Amino acid sequence: MLLLAFETSCDDTSIAIFRDRGLVVMKTRSQIREHNETKWVVPEVAARLHANNIFGVLEEVLCEANLTLEEIDMIACTEFPGLMPSLLVGMSVAKTLSNTLKIPYIPIDHIEAHMFANFIGRETHEIPFPSICLTVSGGHNELYLWKSMFEREKIGETLDDSAWEAFDKVAKMMGLWYPGGPIIGKLASEYEWEFCSIFPKVLLDKEGHDFSFSGIKSAVKREVDSRWVLTETDIREIAFEFEHTVVSILAYKLFHAVEVYGLSSVVLAGWVSANDHLLDTIKNEAKLRHITFTAPISKIYSQDNAAMVGILAYYRYKNIT
Repeated sequence: MLLLAFETSCDDTSIAIFRDRGLVVMKTRSQIREHNETKWVVPEVAARLHANNIFGVLEEVLCEANLTLEEIDMIACTEFPGLMPSLLVGMSVAKTLSNTLKIPYIPIDHIEAHMFANFIGRETHEIPFPSICLTVSGGHNELYLWKSMFEREKIGETLDDSAWEAFDKVAKMMGLWYPGGPIIGKLASEYEWEFCSIFPKVLLDKEGHDFSFSGIKSAVKREVDSRWVLTETDIREIAFEFEHTVVSILAYKLFHAVEVYGLSSVVLAGWVSANDHLLDTIKNEAKLRHITFTAPISKIYSQDNAAMVGILAYYRYKNIT
């Protein structure tokens, strides 16, 4: 079975082809250069860029796989959540191809696809259920009790900004480029002093599993303003303190949920699962607790990508049939 997968939920135009559950080829066209001017994704701009890029990416994927559209057996596309103008570009192309070729179409949940990115390059038995899954990406930040492959229960979510959104906004405050996560991670790794906890760790005194990052974002803004002109050392220090605070909040909430539910498995998914400090923190804590830790095998699969759409579509189809 050949499956064609589309992902256009935000600012990456990504298309992949799968042969059963094996990834044949994936191509992704980034919009980072264009969005650097605003330090943020403007939905209408992103949608126009998707429309300009999508057929070129599709041609590249088919050419590299040495396939024609007539050989495709099934199509999948992200439908929600995401930026609606961007989503509509991918959905319009995918559904039109499905109708024209008279082949099945599978709608995909973006967050669930991020979770299923952990199955790329793995056998299904390698992720034990039930698990606690932390999903963190552009517009979402949740904790799930992942009971079985297709059964999940949301047990916590952000009450305001997601962690990744906070990374972008803090980077913009300091005049850095978009996206904020990679550059803040790089600058934080270059800071050589001890962690002083100058920013608040919100909701850690609460029993629930929800997150809040608007408070730390506001605290960073006050810190930036108080220093008038930021030196390179100031920027590295703020990046370091901010990243460590966010990671400590995410890790605390994740392992608190593990204790509450009495589980022995944690899973990371979404853009922030590519953050080295978060990966190392969760991995080390899981090792100390003697529990299983799973994250995507490559940072490519942590980002928005069509491979995660394709692997979820494959298992959904197998589950239905």
